[in-house]
Amino acid sequence: MKELLSQTWTNLMAHKLRSFLTMFGIIWGVISIVLLSAVSEGFQQGNLHVLKELGKNIIIIRNGRTSTQAGGERAGKLIRLDIGDVQALKERAKMLEHVTPELMRGGVSSKSAFNASSTQMSGVWPVYQYIRTIEVDRGRLLNEQDCSEARRVAIIGADMGKQLFADRDPIGQQISLNGLPYTVVGRVRKKEQDSNYTGPDNNRLFLPYETMRKDFPMPGENDTSDSVAAIIAAPYEHIANELNRIIEREGKINFEKIGPVEQEVLSIIAPRHNFDPSDREALSMWNTALETVFFNKMISSMREFFIAVSIITLALGGIGVMNIMLISVKERTKEIGIRKALGATSSNVLRQFFSEGLLLTLLSGTIGLGIGIGLCKLINLLPLPARFSGMILTWQSAAFSVGMLALIGIVAATYPARRASSLPPIEALRYEM
Repeated sequence: MKELLSQTWTNLMAHKLRSFLTMFGIIWGVISIVLLSAVSEGFQQGNLHVLKELGKNIIIIRNGRTSTQAGGERAGKLIRLDIGDVQALKERAKMLEHVTPELMRGGVSSKSAFNASSTQMSGVWPVYQYIRTIEVDRGRLLNEQDCSEARRVAIIGADMGKQLFADRDPIGQQISLNGLPYTVVGRVRKKEQDSNYTGPDNNRLFLPYETMRKDFPMPGENDTSDSVAAIIAAPYEHIANELNRIIEREGKINFEKIGPVEQEVLSIIAPRHNFDPSDREALSMWNTALETVFFNKMISSMREFFIAVSIITLALGGIGVMNIMLISVKERTKEIGIRKALGATSSNVLRQFFSEGLLLTLLSGTIGLGIGIGLCKLINLLPLPARFSGMILTWQSAAFSVGMLALIGIVAATYPARRASSLPPIEALRYEM
């Protein structure tokens, strides 16, 4: 084996330019696979992060209006959600892991000792912060004791904190909300958010639900002290994953059909407000899991396209290796004849040419993989846009690259090697270029 490798290396070095030009196609093909896979993964991770800034697979339930008659009620009846609906979903829903009410008020006058602003704010249960990805970079989040004691505390969005306090630390500072004193206990980290239903979290304040219910109840003429602006719920992980499996199986989403989570919500709330559980217009529901499904399908298609381009590039490099090896067989026909005349078997010749082609391919692939990884690391040192998490090379991508490289190397080396080994010694000795 050592002698075979030594002879193979000597033969490749005897034709350095030809070997380099042959290797270039493989090197470029491997670099293409590495870079395109890393770009795809970085783009996917970056955009999934932005999607999760609103919340991972949450359902936002808001007031609606009936579109059918039911329970003696005419169509067009306004359905207004209340805290009793939240409790009913929390107690009876089998698909929902977390449920929280949300009170909303806009245009609230907020003042600090340094500045003033008009504020959008929400009153929520502590679990809301988990399902809506509300995370602080200063201070703390709202807790159960804040709610149970109706404390006048607030956590402030990053941009609102800058508006009211500039570069000062807002934690422990007093703010006035419509003349009522509140203490800032936390600042929400800066969020790269591209979707919302009440405005970016960076510009908002978050209060304990019981505090806001007492100080800032819903202002509508049809609202009561029990009314809520929205119900925010998070299905169990396996329920959200099932939606992905349905899409993969059916290849599409039937928008005319009510999803299982939405149907459960309607079935629980409908008896409380006397509307038909099949009336999808009775409540306004936004299931953000659909966004994730659409995005994953898009990324999957993009990745498949990138892989196809990379495989074609790598295959072209493999064809180059095969052609060069066939030329090598032709140039060395007399050498093959002499070796066979001296006792070399077809198997010896086959191994010699196969090892040359395979070594050429694997050496090229190793160089290409190293260059690709190096380029990824260099790009990651640069400032990156918010929706791009950098060049991320996964072990699956690396394994795919190595697997494709080995396959193409074997295919590219086998045919020329077989052709060389099948040459009759007498005809090989007579051969003239």
